[in-house]
Amino acid sequence: MLPRVMLDEDLHEVHAIEKAANRFPWSVKNFADSLDAGHYAWVYCDAFDVIIGFAVVQLVMDEAHLLNICVRPDMQRQGYGRRILEHIIDHAKSRAAELIILEVRRSNQRAQILYEQLGFNQMSVRRGYYPAEKGREDAILMGLDLTSLSIYNDA
Repeated sequence: MLPRVMLDEDLHEVHAIEKAANRFPWSVKNFADSLDAGHYAWVYCDAFDVIIGFAVVQLVMDEAHLLNICVRPDMQRQGYGRRILEHIIDHAKSRAAELIILEVRRSNQRAQILYEQLGFNQMSVRRGYYPAEKGREDAILMGLDLTSLSIYNDA
């Protein structure tokens, strides 16, 4: 799986993946606005340049905020999410970030387990953060302290 910078011409395919994977997906405009704002955005492709997944990260000072991460539904449970997240962690370290934060739906247990396996911890709960079928759903705010990772200190 090869990462490359997300381009404007990727947005419709990225949006199709987002819609297939999420009940409340980002719009094409959300992705375009992220690119326009200068956020780090990647697509992760197979050897034929077919997009498997993507990620969008905002870097502010020494903090990286993972805004969106997604793997095509038919490619999930094959380790791609972990590899994308490891790329994000490496990128954040290379940019001297000390902390990565993200929000995850309370109901998304699979993602929470992956984040915990890679060292993320729950920081707090954002009540009613996400739209839901009936009302709103809480988000779990999770963080990874990069300064506590031994590999951070070796870099």
